[in-house]
Amino acid sequence: MLGTYNYNSIIKKTVVGFGTLFNNIEIRRVSGSKTEVMKVPLAYGPKAKFLARLRQVGDLTTQDQLQITLPRISFEIQGINYDPTRKVSPTQYIRNTSGNKENKGFMPVPYNINFELAILSKNQDDALQILEQILPFFQPSFNITMNLVPELGEKKDYPVTLTSIDYADEYEGDYDTRRTLIYTLQFIAKTYLYGPISDTSGKVIKKTIVDYSAQAVATAPREVRYVATPRSLVERDNSAVTTVSADIDDNDGIINVADGSGISLKDDIQIDTEVMRVTKIDSNKIYVARAWNNSTVASHVSSSNVFIITTTDHQMVDSDDDFGFNELYSDFTDGKSRNPTTGSDE
Repeated sequence: MLGTYNYNSIIKKTVVGFGTLFNNIEIRRVSGSKTEVMKVPLAYGPKAKFLARLRQVGDLTTQDQLQITLPRISFEIQGINYDPTRKVSPTQYIRNTSGNKENKGFMPVPYNINFELAILSKNQDDALQILEQILPFFQPSFNITMNLVPELGEKKDYPVTLTSIDYADEYEGDYDTRRTLIYTLQFIAKTYLYGPISDTSGKVIKKTIVDYSAQAVATAPREVRYVATPRSLVERDNSAVTTVSADIDDNDGIINVADGSGISLKDDIQIDTEVMRVTKIDSNKIYVARAWNNSTVASHVSSSNVFIITTTDHQMVDSDDDFGFNELYSDFTDGKSRNPTTGSDE
């Protein structure tokens, strides 16, 4: 089991999502009528690395020895821990169906990722400007919506919680030592790690056939057959057959259409979000039963499109949609049985 390649880039995506929260912070310095606006640099890495760069002696002839500028923000992962408080049943599945493609995976495992974010500045006002652009959003959590595994189509809100704030002022030293103010913020990002995602396309059951026989023998020929297929409760292919020629109020059982030739008895028609069952047709006058398929009665204005729920709509039903069933009963007296391999009666 272990050793099966699986990489969903979840930790990487969580790091990127966390860093994105702080990538548009700026500071402003006002001098008389002039205002200087500076976007605060953001980089991944330990704050000790940036402090070491601050203490390096600048050398204009060597690019990698140039001192870095302040203020700036750095962040890094401090630890990854399992979170038992968010555990769900490990044997449950998540399924995502899109058209004829279906993906399946086990429920994700909850993990907390600890982040440390450091604000480095050489004066207090710059640091406080940065701090006050962060703290009001964490009370103490801030939710970010991420689609960590697009194959499963699960978009979740992942809380990022601010747990502590520390302050340090490295001001001691000789005149050659730069002053560095450091605010250190600790965060916990609650994420999930997903296992392998399997493609189960072609395994979605969209037709069920059950044969009945009065004989108590396993090989007895079928006498009654029941066939069930998915039935769409709404119109899906957005193909209108005609339009309404007069306004319809909540109590109307007769609707007037521009052309009733494309509508048949017992059709399910849809106007706006209301579905109706056709009970009688008199040229362009259509008699209907309102609020079909658990839809809601509503008023409709003239020129509204009229749709028919057809076989095409039934074929577009996904496993996670609300749908009903088309049912067909057939009687047989020919003594044949269905061959499940070939799909024919023999």
